[in-house]
Amino acid sequence: MSTLVIVGAQWGDEGKGKIVDLLTSRADVVVRFQGGNNAGHTLKVGGEQIIVHLIPSGILYPNITNIIANGLVVDPSVLISEKAALRERGHFQKDSQLLVSDRAQVIMPYHKIIDHGREDLLGKAKIGTTGRGIGPAYEDKASRMGIRVGDLLRPASLRDRIYNVMDEKNFLIERRFKRPKLNPEEVVQEYLSYGEQLAPHIADTTIVLQSFVRGGSHVLFEGAQGTLLDIDHGTYPFVTSSNVVAGNACAGSGVGPNVIEKCWGVVKAYTTRVGEGAFPTELTGSLGEELREKGGEYGATTGRPRRCGWLDTVVLNHSVRLNGLTGITLTKMDVLTGISPLSVAIGYELDGKPIDYIPSDINEFGRVKPRYREVKGWDEPLSDCRSFDDLPKNARDYVEMIEHMSGVPVTLVSVGPAREQSILRKTPF
Repeated sequence: MSTLVIVGAQWGDEGKGKIVDLLTSRADVVVRFQGGNNAGHTLKVGGEQIIVHLIPSGILYPNITNIIANGLVVDPSVLISEKAALRERGHFQKDSQLLVSDRAQVIMPYHKIIDHGREDLLGKAKIGTTGRGIGPAYEDKASRMGIRVGDLLRPASLRDRIYNVMDEKNFLIERRFKRPKLNPEEVVQEYLSYGEQLAPHIADTTIVLQSFVRGGSHVLFEGAQGTLLDIDHGTYPFVTSSNVVAGNACAGSGVGPNVIEKCWGVVKAYTTRVGEGAFPTELTGSLGEELREKGGEYGATTGRPRRCGWLDTVVLNHSVRLNGLTGITLTKMDVLTGISPLSVAIGYELDGKPIDYIPSDINEFGRVKPRYREVKGWDEPLSDCRSFDDLPKNARDYVEMIEHMSGVPVTLVSVGPAREQSILRKTPF
């Protein structure tokens, strides 16, 4: 057995999809363990760009088992559409390539209405959610009001559970958010139809996964979002609605902690975030625009422009500590080509006092000022580099600086969006 957890080490959008797609060639199983279709993983293979939101990034390999585990919230309509789109492009030809946990929670139409309604009412104080119903679905999970994927195969149970919650949901929809209320029987019939279409994929994935582990398979756990968006350890309240740190690979997929062997954090060579909240190293001028355009920094799920800034090692070390990172995969190094000097945040000042941590109070975090180290950039293109020695000296120095400041080896360097534009310095399996 060999297991590896891949997590985002910043605010998401670090390039996890490419990394998982690349490493999947060495794996037997890929497991998504949290989040929902608020994630968007971009894969580029043979000049073809593919974006997946729910289905794990290993789906492009026909002999890999992909698991949507119990820690996710699943929008059945999105999953069915994503499956159809992949098949139209010649991928995902066998139903056996994907299993969906019968314990995963289901995103219902009222979740999306409530999500949008709250953001509208918050106005300038909005969180900046994707509006996909993720948060309200996780709320219902915690309050034991949720619908689970397995319920879609049990008509009587599904009808009872939907009717039991609809009075409360319609009260909110109609009275609080001023939207037309939903017809519960129409919702029942719609979701029974989804159950029929997804039936070949629904299983107790905890048992399936355990059999892979016991059989010595290589298992890759794929996280979504990033550590600074974790519901407990991120920049609360500007966070997602699930635990995205590596520890949740266990609870979110149904394995014990002794199963996890390695954890690699995906780190962009600079920093981006989408949505609201403090961002100490943000560049709001022409340089920020240059990074956005060169890096194609627009949300894979929403299309929203990402805010861009310098690499922040306080954020990085926060992720190293919380995830127990054993390796760093560094992405988008090529985007920094031609920018010199480069700046890297090595600490903060809070009200004039130096600190090296992220304050738990969002107002304090909004007041921190980064302390920068200036380093030399490089002008040489990186897209054809295939070994660490191929990189220009200043690029190698940048990588080694990250290793020194984090105490974690950089195991992979990405120098472009394609699979082959990667320098793998350590084999994960």
